[in-house]
Amino acid sequence: MGKLQDKVAVITGGASGIGAETARLFVSEGAKVVLVDLNEEKGKAFEEELKAITPHVLFIKADITSEEEVENIFAQAVSTFGTVDVVFNNAGIGRVHPSHDLEYSEWRKTVNVDLDGVFLVARESIRNMLQTGGGTIVNTASMYGWVGSPGSAAYNAAKGGVINLTRSLALEYADQNIRINAVCPGFIDTPIIPEEDKQALASITPLKRLGKAEEMAKAVLFMSSDDSSFMTGSSLTLDGGYTAQ
Repeated sequence: MGKLQDKVAVITGGASGIGAETARLFVSEGAKVVLVDLNEEKGKAFEEELKAITPHVLFIKADITSEEEVENIFAQAVSTFGTVDVVFNNAGIGRVHPSHDLEYSEWRKTVNVDLDGVFLVARESIRNMLQTGGGTIVNTASMYGWVGSPGSAAYNAAKGGVINLTRSLALEYADQNIRINAVCPGFIDTPIIPEEDKQALASITPLKRLGKAEEMAKAVLFMSSDDSSFMTGSSLTLDGGYTAQ
């Protein structure tokens, strides 16, 4: 029996990077997985990859900043699999840009995806879990929710918001058997980091390497399963020691 045997898990940003590695791990632990991503081509290709392992996979193209599309994610998940037990609220964007040149529209776009979208997915998750007796939610924040960095004001502000949103929702719904935690990755070796930047980022990480997407996935599995049954409102930082400096 896997740690998520017969559980239904929704993963946003599920077509690549940490989301995709988490989906692979969840499937290996017995979960039925709903992949959510804006990239339809990648999403459908990854759905087919996972369906070679299990038939219990569904891809949904959706924009998490749209209330209607977020509601549809959960309607389709419930229609297909009957319920939603686990949500990895992982979709996000990031951009480095000097703050004095940052257009307000770019600020709004980043905060809209990285904070507002996380709230919309969390809210719909909670609405479903209140009807089914509980569940677990893991939000993706960042080590930059704890510390600052030049040129990433919008991203950092949004991720700091995710950390405190996680705390607030966890307290609000603790007595409803809904556990809500966050994962705070550091520099992770995924396609989002250009190859030419990887060595420099590894050099400023105390462990002198980038994190691996599968390492993040294992942390998400821990927070999604009964292994973390006494954990809620927490933010787990996996950054190779960066924020300990």
